[in-house]
Amino acid sequence: MERQPHYFWAVRIPNDVKQTIHDELTQIKPMFQFKRWVDLNDYHITLAFLGAVNPQQLSFVIELVGDAIKKEKAFMLEVTGLNVFGPQKSPRIFWGAVNEVNQLYQLQEIVHKTCLAAGFSLETRPYHPHITLARKWGKNEDFKMVDLVTHNPFIEKALSFEVSEIVLYKSNLENTPKYESIAAFSLVD
Repeated sequence: MERQPHYFWAVRIPNDVKQTIHDELTQIKPMFQFKRWVDLNDYHITLAFLGAVNPQQLSFVIELVGDAIKKEKAFMLEVTGLNVFGPQKSPRIFWGAVNEVNQLYQLQEIVHKTCLAAGFSLETRPYHPHITLARKWGKNEDFKMVDLVTHNPFIEKALSFEVSEIVLYKSNLENTPKYESIAAFSLVD
């Protein structure tokens, strides 16, 4: 049985920044032996995960979100570090940390509230912006949290980029890259 695609709103990361993240990860991959690495074209920062969506809901939420963010301004963001989710000895998710800027949280709140108003049931945990880089620790020995600092390629110089667009992505889990852009909205310069 074919799985239904899921949809989510996210910050689009510029291609040159995706490539730089990928290049940096290539250097440190031997230290971080995760089983599944995310394709560089799938790097993003999720704003709201919608799950499965019917066509009417899709059109409606695209229109509502586009309208809700039309006056939102572009802003700068930085990739500053590395971290993990899950048990420290065997993490589930390896991710890139971004600096905490108010504009990102405001943008996420607008998208989140708009999706709720459109009838979606969304995540209730506090928002924690990140870029998923890999999944599932794959080594027999325990993960070492200190490696997140000692092998952080962004510790000396954070990787800056402008957040200028949000995208509604559709997941195609059998494909690589997995995420397809369905709608995109530019932020005001």
